[in-house]
Amino acid sequence: MELNNTDKATLAGLYLAKFDKEALTALGFKGMWHAFNVIGYSLGAGPASIKNYRDEFDRLFPDNPRKGWQRPLKTRSQKIYDAFGALGFLPFTDLIKSFLIKNYEQEKSVAEILKPDFTESVAKRLATGLAAESYFKEKYSDIAEFHEYTLTDVSACACGFDFKLALRTDFYCVEVKGLGTNTGAISMTAKEFEVAGKMQNRYCLFIVRNFLKTPSHSLFFNPRNSVLEFTSATRQTMFYTTHI
Repeated sequence: MELNNTDKATLAGLYLAKFDKEALTALGFKGMWHAFNVIGYSLGAGPASIKNYRDEFDRLFPDNPRKGWQRPLKTRSQKIYDAFGALGFLPFTDLIKSFLIKNYEQEKSVAEILKPDFTESVAKRLATGLAAESYFKEKYSDIAEFHEYTLTDVSACACGFDFKLALRTDFYCVEVKGLGTNTGAISMTAKEFEVAGKMQNRYCLFIVRNFLKTPSHSLFFNPRNSVLEFTSATRQTMFYTTHI
């Protein structure tokens, strides 16, 4: 069964309805809105859509504390339920991870051989990566500094920033970071830090805050010469960290 992003969002709702707190723990979420926000932005569906899909399936699982919508499933949701409703916890968790993590099957194969110690939860990885980037792509055109600029995603190019915004001869380089709460530590790689120094006011650090509840954002142009104070822990470190 070929799945589009709407199907994946529907499946995420089914997963949260069926496994409830067990699902949150498996992916590292601290609450349902944390899950709605991060999964919703990651899949380009929006947090409210993930909640609605969960609510639609809730009545089918009396073990969770919610009653859900007391009405028949919509046609798409019924097809998803018929195909995946009987899926067990571990394979369902794997399926959801495969929607959210790039090259997930490759990661699994490597993990089986090397047994690496993954210290970051899926929730944190997404908030600092895919979800934050998706949030930026959805919101950037409403930001005054970027109005009418054309967006190019260069996150796969390892050039020291995630997006280039251009308007005729004018441009900005934007690096996106994400936080689960309103405050926390932000790290830049050595390459990002170097490029920020070269680009100065053309470089913007875009920080998405508070995926735990209601995401919002802050912009720091020329971040190396801003209110942010970066420190490097050791000479060998590849990261420069600041707290906001």
